[in-house]
Amino acid sequence: MPVEVRRAWIVPDQYVSIQRQCGLAGVARATVYAQRQERPPSADDKVLMDLLDAQYTKTPFYGSRRMTAQLRKWGFMVNRKKVQRLMRALGLAGMAPGPNTSRPHPEHKIYPYLLRGLMIDRPGQVWSTDITYIRLLHGFVYLVAIMDWYSRKVLSWRISNTMEAEFCVACLEDALQRYGAPEIFNTDQGSQFTSEAFTGVLQAHDVRISMDGRGRALDNIFVERLWRTVKYEEVYIKGYGRVPELMIGLTAYFEFYNGRRLHQSLGYVTPDQVYLTGQGGGACIVDKYPKIAA
Repeated sequence: MPVEVRRAWIVPDQYVSIQRQCGLAGVARATVYAQRQERPPSADDKVLMDLLDAQYTKTPFYGSRRMTAQLRKWGFMVNRKKVQRLMRALGLAGMAPGPNTSRPHPEHKIYPYLLRGLMIDRPGQVWSTDITYIRLLHGFVYLVAIMDWYSRKVLSWRISNTMEAEFCVACLEDALQRYGAPEIFNTDQGSQFTSEAFTGVLQAHDVRISMDGRGRALDNIFVERLWRTVKYEEVYIKGYGRVPELMIGLTAYFEFYNGRRLHQSLGYVTPDQVYLTGQGGGACIVDKYPKIAA
C-alpha cells in the first residue's frame, strides 16, 4: 500500500503514541512531522518575512548570515536560527552553496542535475519551476510558475496559501495540457517537487527530471530573475491587499510579460514571439559557478 495512504492513518491519539503508530504502519516518524502544517506566522514574523523577501529580491546571493546582519542593521535583534526558520518558510536559498532551505522529503527520490554545460537551443527543451512568497497587505500567499527556458515564456502559474504539492501539480498539469511535454523538467529539491504526485506526472509524460544542487538558486536562475521582475514591476508597486485582487493583477501582468514586454536578453522581442518562431532565445548553462561567501 502506498506510503501516502499509510501516513494518513496516523493521527494524535491519547492511547497510542505517534511513534507506535508509525511503527505499526511502517512509516518513518520524520515524514509524519514533515507533513504537519506550521502555525501561521505572528505579526512580528510577518514583518521580518516581508523584509527578507524584499532583500532577497535585491540580493539573492545573501545567505542566512548576511540576512541576519542586515536585519540587525535595521534594528531587529534576531538570531541566525530564527532567520533560517523564516527563510525556510519563504522557500529562500542564497545563490551560493549553503544551508538547505528547500527541504527534500525524507522518503522522496532526488534526481541528478542535468543542465550543467547544456546548450538550450529550442522551445520545449527545458522547462523549470519554483515557488516564491508574495506579500499582501492582509497576509501572504505562495506563487508557483513554470517557464520555458529557451523563450523565457511563463507557461502556467498558480497561487496558494500553503506550500503543499497540490497547487504545483495543478500548475504542471495545466502547462502540459496547453503546451505538450518538454524534454527536461528542472526543479529544486523542495518536497513539493520531489513528491510522487509531482514526479509521477512527469514520468507519465516521459519527461527527464532534473533537480538543482541543494541551496543553489543559480541552478534555476531564469525563474529567480522572473521573481525579481514580477515583484518589482507588479507586486511591490501595486501593494495588493487580498487574494482576488492579486489574481486579477497577476493574470494581467503575465499576459503583458509574455506578449508585450520587450526582453533585453531576447533582443527586445517578447517571449511569445520567441516561443512561436523558435528564434532569438536560448541559453548555455555554465559548468561551474564562482564561490560566493555566505
